[in-house]
Amino acid sequence: QLVESGGGLVQAGGSLRLSCAAPGRTFSTYAMGWFRQAPGQEREFAAAISWSGGATYYGDFVKGRFTISRSNVKNTVYLQMNSLKPEDTAVYYCAGRKGPAATQEDQFTDWGQGTQVTVSS
Repeated sequence: QLVESGGGLVQAGGSLRLSCAAPGRTFSTYAMGWFRQAPGQEREFAAAISWSGGATYYGDFVKGRFTISRSNVKNTVYLQMNSLKPEDTAVYYCAGRKGPAATQEDQFTDWGQGTQVTVSS
């Protein structure tokens, strides 16, 4: 079970840091990712990180504003989001998979319940 936290309401230009805890699992063997889904839209890839943290990948829309990181000591993955825009408003989901990092939704096996991010203009 992946548990996201850190969502909320922020003004445009602001920042949020999302966290995803993965208790009770061999977290260090899992590649992790973040996806988002806005109302009426399909789920969209935001970021991914390899099990070691040595490789990171980002969706096209990120454009240097988000940073994914992880702590294999705390069994947690983070998504630091800066320069937020109203179009970043969505439910953000954490996902995990054994093996190499991936960017496609169907490559991930474990999912959290999501955390709402709302960016006001």
